[in-house]
Amino acid sequence: MPDKPDITVVCGKEIRSHLKALARLRITVFREFPYLYEGNDAYERSYLETYTKSDESVFVLATVNNKIVGAASGMPLAFETDEVIKPFPEQSYDIGDVFYFGESVLLPAYRGMGIGKSFILEREKHALSLGYTVTAFCAVVRNPDHPEKPEGYTPLDGFWTKMGYSRRPEMKTTFEWQDIDELKPSSKQMVFWVKKH
Repeated sequence: MPDKPDITVVCGKEIRSHLKALARLRITVFREFPYLYEGNDAYERSYLETYTKSDESVFVLATVNNKIVGAASGMPLAFETDEVIKPFPEQSYDIGDVFYFGESVLLPAYRGMGIGKSFILEREKHALSLGYTVTAFCAVVRNPDHPEKPEGYTPLDGFWTKMGYSRRPEMKTTFEWQDIDELKPSSKQMVFWVKKH
């Protein structure tokens, strides 16, 4: 079994020095079901650059021998795209109360070590220290009989529920990306999970 990764937290512009490694990690992990994301470095670096625009943004990094093997991101909802923001005021949330969790990615060899729990707890700790009272994220919705779904696949719904998050099916958005088996990008439905602190 590999060594358990070290957990470190970086914020705001400190994130910039890690963008290249984070872009590569996202592409690697998101090729797996349920995201099946084709991805490219240029888009990834552009997307991740958004996190450097807020001093309150955060990355929780899992490292082994100074190599990033996992990462989880978050930033104030107000810095997110309209597609992410829109469902919150529609459900009477104050945008200024919400800290939004982006991705959480971890290489397969390091799963089952409690890193996912650390990713959530560290981001919550960061958000609460800044006065946010709601944390939230969204997850892709895939057909239960999707042809790329691996044998024995277990969704993370149970873990997220155990961590205090509620699935909010009335809070939806769509993101567009190209699946590994697609010739061009298509829209994917996303559903939000929310926790009030």
